[in-house]
Amino acid sequence: MSSEIAGHCAEALASLSPAQISFIQNLPKVELHAHLNGSIPLSTIQELSKDYAAVYDPGNPNHKLSPAEVEATIQQLTKLDVSNLHGFFGPFAAVYALTSSKEGLGKATRAVLAGFLDGETPQCTYLELRTTPKEAVGMTRLEYVQTVLEEIERYPKEKAAFILSLDRRMKPEIMQECVDLATKLKAAGRRVVGIDLCGDPLAGDMTSLSPYITQAKQAGLGVTLHIAETKENPPDEALDLLAYKPNRLGHATFLNEKALEVVLKEKICVEICLTSNLLCKTVDSLDAHHIRFYLEQNHPIAICTDDMLPFRNSLLAEYALLLAQPPLGLGLTGGEVAKIAEMGVHSTFSKL
Repeated sequence: MSSEIAGHCAEALASLSPAQISFIQNLPKVELHAHLNGSIPLSTIQELSKDYAAVYDPGNPNHKLSPAEVEATIQQLTKLDVSNLHGFFGPFAAVYALTSSKEGLGKATRAVLAGFLDGETPQCTYLELRTTPKEAVGMTRLEYVQTVLEEIERYPKEKAAFILSLDRRMKPEIMQECVDLATKLKAAGRRVVGIDLCGDPLAGDMTSLSPYITQAKQAGLGVTLHIAETKENPPDEALDLLAYKPNRLGHATFLNEKALEVVLKEKICVEICLTSNLLCKTVDSLDAHHIRFYLEQNHPIAICTDDMLPFRNSLLAEYALLLAQPPLGLGLTGGEVAKIAEMGVHSTFSKL
């Protein structure tokens, strides 16, 4: 992934000395907020595109895009301007098409896992990979999850685990099916460690989630919730979500004072995605990022990549943003960066 890094984090990484880079590389780090489809290496997307073209059948409901349309989308991905988020997520229709078969999904998952965990200096020592189960012709939601789990379970349990994501736009019966999948697979000894709530941050009724979250918790699953991602999220919504007593929070960018009080009191770990927030323009600058508030409060956080494919980042580069001197980074000391990494290690769902 290092060759695909660009933008803010690439500049921060380039500013570090070899000794500083070595320090970050050798630091025990975990990745707790990585979406599978958003983390597929571009080279793998290109391979999947060739596979897709070789078996393309316009009569197959899974083949909603022609090979030419998929190729055009890949060209978009290779030329994306990392200083502007517009158009980042349009190409994901092609990514979903390329992973609509067990073979494509398996290859994509292998590549993501390898990108994080393989090599002489892996990006992280432990990964919790998340994705929303998708149904396609020839693949049920159960088979989708099993395909991902088969790849995850090639690694030791100390290295990789799975978080099942629930989309805020899901119909109740689909959300129930997904929670049932997570709890039954965990009971069967599979590597499912938690559930996530994600999707359009302004969609869905957040007061109706209690049965699903209660079921997940009773099964011993961790709970992480994308929360307060935009200024448009109603203040009461954050309090509704916090009432479910999640173990971790995704982003937590626009929490109001009451919500912050709860988060600080309960010491709920916040999954911080610096590059994602900068490119999505939910923060004006690195200096204005809410990470500073949590650091001042000595509050648990975990540094994460979110979606490496569109954001052109890596976990190494996210840590570079901590260590690099302003204005390229936060200018933290090595000791402070090591402490942040340790916070993440102590916030994994494997610790529950």
